[in-house]
Amino acid sequence: MNNMLKYRCTICNRVFETMIPMYTCPHCGEFGILDIEYDYDKIKFDLNFDTLKHNFDSSMWRYGPLLPVDTSRFSEMLCIGGTPLYQSRRLSKEIGIDDLFIKDEGLNPSGSTKDRASGLAVLKALELGATTIACSSTGNAASSLACHAAHMGLTSVIFVPKRAPIGKLTQLSIYGAHVLMVDGDYKATYQLSKAAIKKYGWYNRNAAINPLLVEGKKTVALEICEQLNFKPTDWIAISVGDGCSIAGVYKGLYDFWQLGIIKKMPRLLGVQSSGCAPFVEASEQHRSLLPVEENTLADSIAVGVPRNPVKATNAINKTNGVWISVSDAAILDAMALLGRSEGIFGEPAGVAALAGVIKAINKGIIKPHESVTLIMTGNGLKDPQNAQKTGTNRALIKNDLQAVDHYLAQNGVI
Repeated sequence: MNNMLKYRCTICNRVFETMIPMYTCPHCGEFGILDIEYDYDKIKFDLNFDTLKHNFDSSMWRYGPLLPVDTSRFSEMLCIGGTPLYQSRRLSKEIGIDDLFIKDEGLNPSGSTKDRASGLAVLKALELGATTIACSSTGNAASSLACHAAHMGLTSVIFVPKRAPIGKLTQLSIYGAHVLMVDGDYKATYQLSKAAIKKYGWYNRNAAINPLLVEGKKTVALEICEQLNFKPTDWIAISVGDGCSIAGVYKGLYDFWQLGIIKKMPRLLGVQSSGCAPFVEASEQHRSLLPVEENTLADSIAVGVPRNPVKATNAINKTNGVWISVSDAAILDAMALLGRSEGIFGEPAGVAALAGVIKAINKGIIKPHESVTLIMTGNGLKDPQNAQKTGTNRALIKNDLQAVDHYLAQNGVI
């Protein structure tokens, strides 16, 4: 906690003391998202090549000096992070690129990268003496919060749109969360959660409002750098909804760059569904973000009014990155492609980044000789209904060996 220097408003640039817990800038209101600044000179003594080499904790908690919470309860938490980074051998050839790495965040405790943010939020809630923690979510933030709140004995109240996938709703029930399914879209769900949190004084896990959440999400970038021997790829691709995840990737890269641990900043590829692409549309039309409809099967990135636009936009601009959108059909194709080529089952939002990489290669944005890290943000079992739309090889046959022969011959197996 002592490594935090101050909060800085991303709108008016005012700074505030860190001793007083804050969500947003008191002068700019809800749009005044705060950034946390650190004492890097102090951190260099506790987090460097040597300390990382001798730290045998493989979870995100190994980056304690760069996390804005009391470290004393890390050992009580579930093992968040430490997810594998695979080097592709088949998929990279199929899409026409030399070096592709896949960060499988679906192996976190609740099955998504949102665990990194929720774990930090739960710790801060406990630190502040809260007994209830709440958020609105399209699904993954909700299930991750319920998971870690249950583990640490907190009550969780979750607001989700009624379209939330059955896999994520099932998780919420198993974790014992109080689930309020809102008859409306994510925008309506967020507004209702905001009003309830204010009325009842719950700790607010909503990532766009709470500046600590980006600090949890940034640990995926720290791990990627470390797993690549501190020589990150030319590009890092990630799907984007509210904007908090891509902001977290940038913050992690920035932290390591400030500490001298990495020598270059990768370019970021922010991927949205064309059915809900406010960042892409704003970039292409050279204007500010406007609300859009949420017409995509990729529920985790179906955010028509992003709540963290400044940090997400800065992440792209400061890395000479690119926004790109892909169709739902391309996302489903990417789900099947990732599964059959690498044995990794991703949910629609998780593999949207792969669809974006493929499109960026085809458009000449990513060159064949450039290296790419793809962050696969969530496990496919969270949304089995959409997975069934991918048209994978499946057939009902008679209980007859001749029927087996017929199928195998028709499908080129024999």
